[in-house]
Amino acid sequence: MLRLLEIALFLVPFATVVAWRLGGGGAPSPTLLGAVFGVMLLLAASLVWFGSYDTLGPGQAYVPARVEDGRIVPGHAARR
Repeated sequence: MLRLLEIALFLVPFATVVAWRLGGGGAPSPTLLGAVFGVMLLLAASLVWFGSYDTLGPGQAYVPARVEDGRIVPGHAARR
């Protein structure tokens, strides 16, 4: 999901130029500028939220998945 948002943020300026060119090439309308600004703000907020969603807290380390007694113990965070 994060990669999709990064790609969308990358493509927003190109889509804006295409919309501007298809609209006659004059000054972009305030509606278009507002829509582009709103989409970019929403995507940036999503990136910040997704980036902080799965982070480890201070003093924690990732313990990878392992096999104990024939069963898989999933990876998890543990205190250092």
